Amino acid sequence: MPVEIRYAARSDIGLVRKQNQDSGYAGQHLLVLADGMGGPAGGDIASSVAVAHLAPLDQDAHTAEDMLPALMQKLNEAHDELIERSKADPELEGLGTTCIAVLRSGRKMAMVHIGDSRAYMLRDGHLSQVTKDHSFVQYLIDSGKITPEQAQNHPQKSVILRVLGDSEDPIFPDESLREATPGDRWLLCSDGLSGVVSGETIQSVLTEYEDLDECADKLVELALRGGGPDNVTVVLFDILDHQQANQQVTPQVVGAAATDRLAQTRGAQSAAGRAAALAGASRNANALSDPEEEKLKEQKKRQKRRRSIAYAAGVLVFLGALGLGTWQAYQWTQTQYYAIAEGDQVVIYQGIPQRLGSLTLAHPVEVKTYRTSDLMPATRNRLSTPVVRSSRDELEEYLAQLVAQDSWERLNDASLVPQVQLPPSPSQQVTPNNEEQPAPTPAPTPMPTPNGNPG
Repeated sequence: MPVEIRYAARSDIGLVRKQNQDSGYAGQHLLVLADGMGGPAGGDIASSVAVAHLAPLDQDAHTAEDMLPALMQKLNEAHDELIERSKADPELEGLGTTCIAVLRSGRKMAMVHIGDSRAYMLRDGHLSQVTKDHSFVQYLIDSGKITPEQAQNHPQKSVILRVLGDSEDPIFPDESLREATPGDRWLLCSDGLSGVVSGETIQSVLTEYEDLDECADKLVELALRGGGPDNVTVVLFDILDHQQANQQVTPQVVGAAATDRLAQTRGAQSAAGRAAALAGASRNANALSDPEEEKLKEQKKRQKRRRSIAYAAGVLVFLGALGLGTWQAYQWTQTQYYAIAEGDQVVIYQGIPQRLGSLTLAHPVEVKTYRTSDLMPATRNRLSTPVVRSSRDELEEYLAQLVAQDSWERLNDASLVPQVQLPPSPSQQVTPNNEEQPAPTPAPTPMPTPNGNPG
């Protein structure tokens, strides 16, 4: 049975920040949330660029197998543009953004996620966090160094390990493909909400407020009551049976992607929809008036110095906090696994697909038996960049599902089914002019050889 989604998006500058660096997008087929960083001149541009690249995907023209490759392509394009912008303007060095994007086709949803923005799902009254933060404190939690409660007040709480645009290294978002199940309620949010409002309170609000607009307003209100230390953005959507839904046709664009720089937005709705998102990045990059420009330049200089110090401190913290040294950090990388196509092979590596100076942080552990030339183009494209997972079992499970899906697609692709030509029956073998075929000539009898033995 077909499904529809009902959605609502809200963004607020908060009570401390001077501009909104979050961006959100909600449409019938695409939901996006991005939390930018990089100081007064970078964060709003970064999140706007991410939304601008993803917004054209909001259309009913995708199949289940091409959604993840499409999302990954757009994320890589956004990442490349952010790198180019920072190269063109050194004062933008270090800009970046988190990003969660959900693309729907029929009853299937594809999700990509990078950074510490979160996706939650409410099902049958139970709230679950679907994404895992790509943050230093999450690593400490996973390694058993601290508890989730201790992470709330950890001094390195804001250190993020993966974002778009922060460096020229390849990006490694988490990816998933799941069912769009009627009755589920989804929340995408920046840490301006999840870092201030508890999971229990979020669950209570999502359960209590049936109307999405009221629910989104309440979540933002609670974040502001908690001090509003950061921009707060929420993108909510319900999955409904087709008969239940009055289809929304106008996308909502909120935050930096929808507004002029420095302006606050709360529930902004774009009549132009995708066009507003596409225009947001270039609009936010426009120059300010002279007095504003001078003030902004001074802010950027201070921010750049702080960013350099923070980056160095983050590296030292990553290698040295809680007794971790360089060797211990290397050991952590060896708990990670990734797969990538190399020539006609798919190779599994232990480690991460990066280098630290002359140190290689990965080594091959297995070459899969199947060949990439036997896979569908969409599958080959997916394996052309590293597929990163936090355990060998998780990676093997993903590859098994990917190959199984590929096999199913091949079986259902008529162009790949060999056409067997059956020989004609005897009654169909007609000779020209209805003449009878001559009887076959019998094989000659072997003649004896000169010595009297058979030849």
